[in-house]
Amino acid sequence: MSPHSQTSAEIHMKPGIPFLEFVIMIAALMALNALAMDVMLPALPEIGEAFQIANENDRQQVLIAYLIGFGGAQLFFGPISDSLGRRGVLLGGLVLYSAASVACLLADTLDFLLISRAIQGVGCAAIRVVAVSVVRDCYTGRQMGKVMSLVMMIFMAVPIVAPSIGQVILLAAGWHWIFSMLLAAGLIMLFWCLIRLPETLPVEYRKAFDAGTIGRAYLQSLSNRTSLGYMLAVTFVFGGLFSFITMSQQIFVEIFELGVWFPVVFAAIAICMSISSFVNSRLVEAIGMRVLSHAAAIAYCLSGLALLLVSTMTGEHLILFMVLVTIVMGCFGFVGANFNTMAMEPLGDIAGTASSVIGFCTTLGGAFLGYIVGQYFDGTTIPLGFAFFFYGACAIGCVLFAEQGRMFKALHGPT
Repeated sequence: MSPHSQTSAEIHMKPGIPFLEFVIMIAALMALNALAMDVMLPALPEIGEAFQIANENDRQQVLIAYLIGFGGAQLFFGPISDSLGRRGVLLGGLVLYSAASVACLLADTLDFLLISRAIQGVGCAAIRVVAVSVVRDCYTGRQMGKVMSLVMMIFMAVPIVAPSIGQVILLAAGWHWIFSMLLAAGLIMLFWCLIRLPETLPVEYRKAFDAGTIGRAYLQSLSNRTSLGYMLAVTFVFGGLFSFITMSQQIFVEIFELGVWFPVVFAAIAICMSISSFVNSRLVEAIGMRVLSHAAAIAYCLSGLALLLVSTMTGEHLILFMVLVTIVMGCFGFVGANFNTMAMEPLGDIAGTASSVIGFCTTLGGAFLGYIVGQYFDGTTIPLGFAFFFYGACAIGCVLFAEQGRMFKALHGPT
């Protein structure tokens, strides 16, 4: 068997640094994305005033522009990293992320800010694709599920603190300085990875960078039933998550009138996601990814239905809303890492391309689904309840497609 026909599971490179440092590094790299999103939430009203955005729902463009760059560019960085290796693409992405942060810091028009945000998303796309590919290079199966759960646990600490960081910066200075913090984060990760992270894709296992090879890799990523089904399931689950993120500032400030306490409430919900990711990492090897994630997907959908019924029939109640949204976000901690792992698992020999295709579809698709719901914000939580319920039901349908009508049990193997 030639090296090029072997899978990443057979290559099974070691990360070259201690396990704990590896997990923290990957989590921090992936957290740059969440940081660039969630730290902006408290600043949306000020940005809207600075650039005279009349429609409050249009403030969401600051988030969506970033997601378009982040989701769209992932499609290209996978084949590049499969051909050139992981390390160079990662360092280049960190440089671009940092440079775009400077551009955002200096923005004096809305168009310039949105373009800079999109470029910032492009840089983070390279970071995300390589981070997932590096994990797939080094771990497989339930071990990969455990690593990704630990990564998600640390990664989810960022949404807990990011809005509060943004609020503190706003109280001390202007919204421009939020991008100074993003610049600092990008530079820290650039130097850390430059010094400590080795290459995880040996030269002999790299793919030729030509249209035919890339086209076949794209086709392989989209034609595998299991990968396609779980990729679409993640897309719909992300649709609910992005619906919540894009509307969260309006819901907590305009509906529930929490003002500067919005970051605290947002953090409480994010803590539940982090805890559920930790619990998943402890249980996944013993119970299996399918049992945990399939049960969580059903709970996600039912909790969304409950929120929709409560919002429609009884009006807005902060405590009930917090309880139901916390359950939904907790379910995401069991769904996100496991669905992503199962989508990646059959595609080990093209891990970079698979990661880019999955990231492209889930992020851009999820952002589009979230943006649609966000534009229907009407001063109630009904649109969010509908998003959780409907997108959750679609995700379950995609799981049934991936598993050929089964749930909770793999067609082959123990996962």
